[in-house]
Amino acid sequence: MTALSSRHIISMDDLSADDITLILDTAESFAEVNERRIKKLPTLRGRTVINLFLEPSTRTRTSFEIAAKRLSADAINMTGSASATVKGESLRDTAATLSAMACDLIVVRHSYAGAPHVLTECMDAHVVNGGDGMHQHPTQALLDLFTMRRRASRLEGLTVGIVGDIAHSRVAGSLVPALLTVGATPVIIAPPTLLPARPDVLGAEVSTSLDEALPALDVAYMLRIQMERAEGMPFPSLREYARFYGMNEARLAAAKPDMFVMHPGPMNRGVEVSSGVADSPRTVVLDQVNAGVAVRMAVMYLLLGGEGGGAAA
Repeated sequence: MTALSSRHIISMDDLSADDITLILDTAESFAEVNERRIKKLPTLRGRTVINLFLEPSTRTRTSFEIAAKRLSADAINMTGSASATVKGESLRDTAATLSAMACDLIVVRHSYAGAPHVLTECMDAHVVNGGDGMHQHPTQALLDLFTMRRRASRLEGLTVGIVGDIAHSRVAGSLVPALLTVGATPVIIAPPTLLPARPDVLGAEVSTSLDEALPALDVAYMLRIQMERAEGMPFPSLREYARFYGMNEARLAAAKPDMFVMHPGPMNRGVEVSSGVADSPRTVVLDQVNAGVAVRMAVMYLLLGGEGGGAAA
């Protein structure tokens, strides 16, 4: 298999197990390129990538921009304040305008679930979902799988606890189906107020106690509390949340010796992760950031049919 089965990446449902393996294997070659002194490849020279970020982002937008430039694509960044959407232009009209400019791939982040799908209906370019509302964030899930596979040397059979604000998290929305596809076991762990109304629909195991679930975990994936999406404080206090659901030194010591901690960022020290854990070698947050560039290079390369003798030529 040398090509993805879908021309867009809107959700993890677009990707088969073979697709995921292809992306992760391709990303391995780009990770090696990113360690070189000269990191630029001619692979996508002449291609145009537009990053349409209509919701704030630092890590994802920068990662996609670096990925495009390292593949020699022309990368253009558009934010909400710099686009015509602030003047009332609809997303469909924005898509039609960008399509008329003959861009090849568009990465979109939007506060409304389904926005990337709208673009697929309005333009010929490949569309990658950079995060849509509380729906999905597929390239985050892919870079997380890449990080897990490197750290644990496998994906199949891992038990991954996803801890925190499940109800408002597009990261969880992508990571749960991604883990199921590769044969891992996701366990969502949260207070009842931060679980979706029907958590069983996700297909993951469910627990309301981190301490009870902790001994079985190979990975503890800590989520940020999405205060901007929640209606009011969904628990009595941040201090109480940290007491029952935060990863601290005592919990890390009680876990499996080889369990490691992940976080999609930005991290709230002292809430979901203590400072001691955040700075521990068992926390791989910076590995996730590094993986983001390689994985997004792989996604662009595979969607745009990169040529030139291989990914790391």
